[in-house]
Amino acid sequence: MQFLRIIFIMSFSLLLFAEKVEISSDSMEAKNLKKEIHFLGNVKISQLKNYLSGDKVIVYFNDNNKTKMYEAIGNVNFEFIKDKSHYKGSAKRVIYYPLKSVYILKEKALIDDLINKRHINGNEIMLNMLTGKINIKGSKKKPVKFIFDMENKK
Repeated sequence: MQFLRIIFIMSFSLLLFAEKVEISSDSMEAKNLKKEIHFLGNVKISQLKNYLSGDKVIVYFNDNNKTKMYEAIGNVNFEFIKDKSHYKGSAKRVIYYPLKSVYILKEKALIDDLINKRHINGNEIMLNMLTGKINIKGSKKKPVKFIFDMENKK
């Protein structure tokens, strides 16, 4: 019964954003006391034109049982589209805060900005879909890389 309650709460909180979110996986485990749902194996999340896939996704809820955060772990691939932004990429771990529309990509993070024709990679990338702001962190062994094309003006 608790399991059905968690599913109902998750579905209701997703409806508050007026955009249908679909999650599929090989298996699912609800952890009531921690307010988490774990999706395991071949996880795929889709919402409108956006998608994210990975080996494992954990959905975290706050005290009001609203979706607080998603965490995708292992071989994460994604495509995020919003207004005039279109990003495609991958990382070992992606954390998403739906209320802020902020993605944090960790470990071997890379993003292709398909609108502006830019390629970004680093150890950690924070992408704010509302402002379009991107913060990138590298390390001594793996510095930040930013690759873009220059147009020749004649």
